[in-house]
Amino acid sequence: MAFFSSLNISGSALTAQKLRMEIVAQNIANSNTSITESGEPYRRKIVVLSEKNDSDNFRTKLYDAANRIAAYGGVEVSEIVEDDEAFLLEYDPTNPLADEEGYVKMPNINTVEEMIEMMAASRSYEANVTVFNAVKQMASKALEIGR
Repeated sequence: MAFFSSLNISGSALTAQKLRMEIVAQNIANSNTSITESGEPYRRKIVVLSEKNDSDNFRTKLYDAANRIAAYGGVEVSEIVEDDEAFLLEYDPTNPLADEEGYVKMPNINTVEEMIEMMAASRSYEANVTVFNAVKQMASKALEIGR
């Protein structure tokens, strides 16, 4: 049954990386949003990943008691936080949102950093797809041995 725990780990990582890519895309899409419903510019969002701990479920306890399999974990999104860095200031005295000095607050988003984050999430996603397919192929080969 170690195959199933390996698939669970890769599957949870795929889900987490997909959400990470969605949040990065949201950040890039809002990189020029100078005012939101709160009255401030859009704040960059950051995905916080952590180890998924399934050690409290019945299945894991049963396997541990029987000494058949170690508890499996995985990855989960523990939270999505807003970046508290200062807003960027852009000089545009003709903008109606400009302050008395002519500066407009813009989102704290660097599109180059966001693209790097997107590439990292994409590579992690690809790596987990590779792991998932390798485990699937190993399970298939193990079944062929039994014929």
